[in-house]
Amino acid sequence: MVVLAAVIGLGRWNISQYALTPGQATPVAPLVKISGVGTDTHRDRIMLTDVYLQNLTALQWLTLHLQSHVEFIPADALTSPGVPADELLAQGYLEMSDSKRAAEVAAFHALGWTTPTSFTGAVVTSVNVPSAARAAGINVADEIVSINGVAVDSTCSLIKKVHALMPGTVVHVGVAHAKISASGVITIGVPRTRTITTMAIPNYLSGPSSCAGVTGRSRSWFGVAVKDGLHFALPATVSIDTSNIGGPSAGLAMALTLIDQLSRGSLTGHHVVAATGTIDVHGSVGDVGGVAEKTVAAQRAGATYFLVPQIEVATARAAASPGLKVIGVTSLAQALHDLRAIGGDAPRPFTTPH
Repeated sequence: MVVLAAVIGLGRWNISQYALTPGQATPVAPLVKISGVGTDTHRDRIMLTDVYLQNLTALQWLTLHLQSHVEFIPADALTSPGVPADELLAQGYLEMSDSKRAAEVAAFHALGWTTPTSFTGAVVTSVNVPSAARAAGINVADEIVSINGVAVDSTCSLIKKVHALMPGTVVHVGVAHAKISASGVITIGVPRTRTITTMAIPNYLSGPSSCAGVTGRSRSWFGVAVKDGLHFALPATVSIDTSNIGGPSAGLAMALTLIDQLSRGSLTGHHVVAATGTIDVHGSVGDVGGVAEKTVAAQRAGATYFLVPQIEVATARAAASPGLKVIGVTSLAQALHDLRAIGGDAPRPFTTPH
């Protein structure tokens, strides 16, 4: 009875550890809808790979140590100082939303299109606890669009307006609240005014601003981290259904799938290809977490090639079976070149770019 009580206790005792375990390799093409330009009815099998991230109980921690292909991560390695773990889910969905948009822009650029860009505000990427922003109900993915009635169109625009304010200053902040559905769909509402009293900036944020015209350390802040809000005028309407998938690591797979659908021929030479890696609007591929676990997912799904960030090739190859060839890439252009080397066609867009 004592042993049973101990097991039940371990099963309920959450610890400050997370585990990454192999997820799934999912074909991206069925998730994509494109209207407004020509597309190919042929669909190459290009797969995104994901992992499962779970907060562990003591019992799960003990059990998972008996399994292979598990990566353990302390909770404080997943968040910034002062940012609670309860924001991880929203942050993951925001990263996926950004990744989809970057993949769309990079894909159209690779095919010769231009995408006019405009700044829209300062998007919240994390909220400290405690903080004035948290008290005012500001959350991850909200967009700050004005300070005291004056428009904010970027991170630096926000910093310039708050930089010299003394802690304790009352500020009226225009915020477009983000609604995040249970499956991760983000919709932005109409801006509304929130009243915030600025607070002293913590010591761990002691560095000077990189914004032009801002000198020295800021005196106060709201308690948020932000990034530029951007709008890209795409030549088509694109929808990618990534329900219940968070994080930025599917960027490369999504960009390749979009290029395949917007082009004639087979981008992969009819090979089954999995991919992982972040992507930015310029087509640069960045590193991701859980590559070993994603390699296992790619193998289980029958991939014969796995494109990964160059810096993580050794990790992927160590986890790969002989039937999976790992290819390291640093950019979308390089990935396209490597796919041609295994028999893929060069992208030839259905609709002539302009």
